[in-house]
Amino acid sequence: MSSRRNPSPPKLPQLLFESRGRYDDEDFAPLVPKTYDLPELPWSLAGKLERTAVAVMHLDARLTASGLSAGWQSRCDMIEATRALILDGHFVDIGDVVLHDAGMDVRSPTHELTRAAAALRARRMVLARKAPWPLSIDGLSALRGLMLGSPEVEPLGKDRGAGAEDGPVHDDEDPLASHLAEIDAILARTTKTLAGETPIPKRRSHLVYDPEVDEAENEDLWLDVVKRTEKWPAIAAAAIAWDAWTGLGMYHRQPWLGLIMAGAILRARGLTTHLLPLVSGYKASRYRLQGREGGVEKVEAFARIVDEAVDQGEKDMQRLALARETMLRRAKDCRSNSRLPQLIELFLSRPLVSGAIASKLIGVTPKAVDLMLAQLGGALPRELTGRRRYRAWGIV
Repeated sequence: MSSRRNPSPPKLPQLLFESRGRYDDEDFAPLVPKTYDLPELPWSLAGKLERTAVAVMHLDARLTASGLSAGWQSRCDMIEATRALILDGHFVDIGDVVLHDAGMDVRSPTHELTRAAAALRARRMVLARKAPWPLSIDGLSALRGLMLGSPEVEPLGKDRGAGAEDGPVHDDEDPLASHLAEIDAILARTTKTLAGETPIPKRRSHLVYDPEVDEAENEDLWLDVVKRTEKWPAIAAAAIAWDAWTGLGMYHRQPWLGLIMAGAILRARGLTTHLLPLVSGYKASRYRLQGREGGVEKVEAFARIVDEAVDQGEKDMQRLALARETMLRRAKDCRSNSRLPQLIELFLSRPLVSGAIASKLIGVTPKAVDLMLAQLGGALPRELTGRRRYRAWGIV
């Protein structure tokens, strides 16, 4: 009787058998963490990878010694931003990118121009931070415009009074001091938001993003690939990281970020202090993913992309060096307070320069810009527009 009043609970396998009708050992199989398989590379690739690495270091040394490093990188970033969208099937005029970067848009920015500006901002952010930073969770979040988990981020809704630790302490005699301090704090937070350093809470729409794709898991898998290839040659590690980026389908709305991260790996390994124009190299190499290549073919193809990028970078550096030498000959007899050297530096750092851009960035009147352009004479870069109403010049 006692056994009927207080029946003993059945065991777990019996419960599973009674509820589901069967019991499989697979239900209690241990969970295996998901990983990305790395290919096995033969030693025969060592010579090719070494030659490519030497070419990258040679270009970096020549850029540093020439004094054109800043201008070359600025031009490269703007051109890469436009070519990245061309590979994605969208066309953006380089003139619109230059005007948008200078804050002189002649019309409302289009969706394509906004994406090109995001690519340009990502390249500059990678260059502004130390090399290992982009290869982290905080780096990926900042490059996407999220900045999740960054200790430097200040929340938007945080109110800072006059007695904050990092703010000035005002006396009670001035009634406007506290209000001005609040206005300054709001302006500082707005500046961080526009620069992409403050997270903006966004609701992800299922019409745009696939709810079945776990981007956090893909980020962990990609960062694991980067960590597991730390001892590999730099070119091979960047090639495998780029292949893993495309294989995992990272950030469908930002496909241009993959080659930027590959360039960041080359920069983190110490091959170069610059960010190579890998998009231009990808376009010149005519390599397109077919989905059936092996690990060796992918690494060799990426090495060709880097070789083409180095070739493009050397040609651009020689072009800038020749143009600078020609223009400086015209500027050697100018006055000590002349703005002509600044105009020459502007030509070296922009794909194109118009009179309005030169007037704003140099801080002179349009008439002074016309006089400086006339002073350059035959050394003036080629005119790109051919119109009187809007004229622009550039080193091509």
